[in-house]
Amino acid sequence: MIGITEIMTYLPHRYPFLLVDRIVELEENKRIVGIKNVTINEPFFQGHFPGHPIMPGVLLIEAMAQTAGVLALHKEPDAKKKVIYFMSIDKARFRKPVVPGDQVRFEMDLTRQRSTIRAFQGVAKVDGAVVCEAELMAMIVDK
Repeated sequence: MIGITEIMTYLPHRYPFLLVDRIVELEENKRIVGIKNVTINEPFFQGHFPGHPIMPGVLLIEAMAQTAGVLALHKEPDAKKKVIYFMSIDKARFRKPVVPGDQVRFEMDLTRQRSTIRAFQGVAKVDGAVVCEAELMAMIVDK
């Protein structure tokens, strides 16, 4: 398990944009599972939507990308001197809304790796039900 302090060594994101609380599974160069505990205190709920809070879909995709970023950088030589840039989103689908009190599980699989480019396929789940799915691509670069 990787906690928030170690996650922050791999990702440049900080509050309020760090969207992964914990890594609960990691299989090197294959798969990673991250967790986000969604609370009513999230800053985006003030405007999305007042009286009917729903986590924005774009932030679910971002959280999936951040989870994948930890996998990509976990064993990267000189990881502290690297950053991962999001390149593309394909086949994104949103199935159910995510609301305060939900715990989102991001399951990301590495599907391709070539030089500094990584491709991932993943799903976000709440209570075992898929709430979002997408294919993502990213590039590792020097800071």
